Amino acid sequence: MTSLPAGSVPRLVVAAPSSGSGKTTVATGLMAALASRGLAVSPHKVGPDYIDPGYHALATGRVGRNLDAYLCGAELVAPLFLHGARGCDIAVVEGVMGLYDGAAGEGELASTAHVAKLLRAPVVLVVDASSQSRSVAALVHGFASWDPEVRVGGVILNKVGSDRHEALLREALDSAGVPVLGVLRRAAPVATPSRHLGLVPVAERGSQAVEAVAAMAALVGDGCDLEALETLARAAGPLPGGSAPWTPVPTRSDRKSPPRVAVAGGPAFTFSYAEHSELLAAAGAEVVTFDPLRDEELPEGTAGLVVGGGFPEVYASELSANEPLRKAVAELALSGAPVAAECAGLLYLCRELDGLPMCGVLDASARMSERLTLGYRDAVAVSDSALAVAGTRMRGHEFHRTVVEPGAGAAPAWGMRAPERRVEGFVERGVHASYLHTHWASEPGVARRFVERCRTS
Repeated sequence: MTSLPAGSVPRLVVAAPSSGSGKTTVATGLMAALASRGLAVSPHKVGPDYIDPGYHALATGRVGRNLDAYLCGAELVAPLFLHGARGCDIAVVEGVMGLYDGAAGEGELASTAHVAKLLRAPVVLVVDASSQSRSVAALVHGFASWDPEVRVGGVILNKVGSDRHEALLREALDSAGVPVLGVLRRAAPVATPSRHLGLVPVAERGSQAVEAVAAMAALVGDGCDLEALETLARAAGPLPGGSAPWTPVPTRSDRKSPPRVAVAGGPAFTFSYAEHSELLAAAGAEVVTFDPLRDEELPEGTAGLVVGGGFPEVYASELSANEPLRKAVAELALSGAPVAAECAGLLYLCRELDGLPMCGVLDASARMSERLTLGYRDAVAVSDSALAVAGTRMRGHEFHRTVVEPGAGAAPAWGMRAPERRVEGFVERGVHASYLHTHWASEPGVARRFVERCRTS
């Protein structure tokens, strides 16, 4: 297959009746199996998840990208898809939760079904068949008929126990009118370890992650009809008229030396949307990645700092032990330079995390908690900051098992409008620190404002 314009890239969505059915295994394995056939595969993930795209990138050799109709708006789903799929032969989109599960209280908004409709892409339903036989037909029929605008083009049966079990499942599905495109047996080698916030990220697993993705590819390649899946992907309908690839609009600058923006990376800070760095670069910044676990200095000439999400609680000892970098971060923040910190970044800027010294930029302490804070948020900027002027509305997402005390500074970062009203986060000097994960493609002015502050601070 030759590379096609992004608008005509064959595509399909891998969905499931519920979480835990095997979506990530099948989607990642399918991406890797197709890539091994010489195809350029564009990987995507429905929702705000940061971890699965890391496995997708490992499977395809391309950046894993998110498609979130809540964070970015439904109107940006197709353009962001086209941006990621430029020059690819086929695109695979992994769903989130159950096929029809969306933002709480918002109907279908941000559900896998919603994104599949926006992309006019056929759906492959992954069913955990481990505890059923004939009932699988009723389940598949229900999902296939619930919304006539969602086209369930095939089923992949996961965790099938035996040849006899497979025969019973196939016999039952003959009456459902949805073809079986794959049958996967229970397979321990593809298991991916989890902890308090989901799968362990690729950056932390090294060769083990490579082996896991290879096992997923072998499982899917052996158990699925790849030709039929490609044919189904080519049957995707045309994208809505007028859809064009999203692109970060370059900002003109007469300055010859772009401000250097340091972006935290490495195993402790793996949560980042690719579009953020693209927007910073388009706004005129030189983006440089560094690893707070290993680098004892910020990149030379750093004019601004971005510290995204991740797992500082897992690496608290190592982060604390890197005293030279902690001091460098504190000095940069004290100078008034722009610093944008989300979730893990917020914890890193605190005085301490679980009793261990952190950067001390914020007069707040952080600790692990048993309580999971999870969900979409409708927010408005409370204070003018390096990211936004007061009154700017953005949608975001929270996902953590930590607590910061106090939860807001004298100048809070955000006022949450939904699901409950509260203020949260800190704006101090050039620092904007908050638990809220946002997707800057929804408000490109955030990156432009940040880079301009880097030039003038």
